Amino acid sequence: MKFLQYATLCLSLFAATASLSSCDKDDDVPSLGKMSLEFENVVGTSALQLNSATPYQTPAGDQFTVSTFRYYISNIKLKKADGTEFVQPESYYLIDEALPASKTFSIPNIPTGDYTGLTFTIGVDSARNVSGVQTGALAPGDMFWSWNSGYIYTKLEGRSPQASNGAIVFHIGGFKSPNNTIRTVSPTLNGATIQIRDGRTPEVHLKANVLKMFSGPNTIRFATLSNSMGGPGSVLVANNQAAGMFTVDHIHGN
Repeated sequence: MKFLQYATLCLSLFAATASLSSCDKDDDVPSLGKMSLEFENVVGTSALQLNSATPYQTPAGDQFTVSTFRYYISNIKLKKADGTEFVQPESYYLIDEALPASKTFSIPNIPTGDYTGLTFTIGVDSARNVSGVQTGALAPGDMFWSWNSGYIYTKLEGRSPQASNGAIVFHIGGFKSPNNTIRTVSPTLNGATIQIRDGRTPEVHLKANVLKMFSGPNTIRFATLSNSMGGPGSVLVANNQAAGMFTVDHIHGN
């Protein structure tokens, strides 16, 4: 009888220890979720239409149409109210108005919680500009200057009657001082939070306003600046972009 009681006690202790160990192990595994970012390119209050038959107008009164519009989004971060951050590794995305699928993408493996801030870079960090041949969104293509060893962060091409030859070409890039055009922005969530939960995927809907490339801190007139491939002119446009080109319109699925 004593042996049975002893054996039963031992089994009970073992079961309790195993249960505690299992709980500890589960507690060590963080709960993860994901979210989506969706970019909508607009011109003021209208959706951007490539090769529109009706020209758009800048705040300064210049008319223009757009045939190409692409830009890099990279180094995406989320911040909680307590200051802790999630930094997505290897986050480089090329948004292309001509490719609808490129304008929405998912970010996995985010620790669950409520995030009050979103930050990302317009462009590609300096290290990747000099890292040689790469893959994915950073694969060599027409968003890379082979002659200047660096990425084009934003490419806008089109037409304007105010431009000297009728064409507008804005290839915004460059990472070396004094013409560094890498810009990091934190568009406000307007008091909302991004609620990351296991089994639920919030979608953050952002708008990229083309007009903000040509207005803001610097007024761009196509009669004087219609062709920019890096340099001081691109710095003016990059500063405009950082000042308000990207806004969070709404968040789905919270």
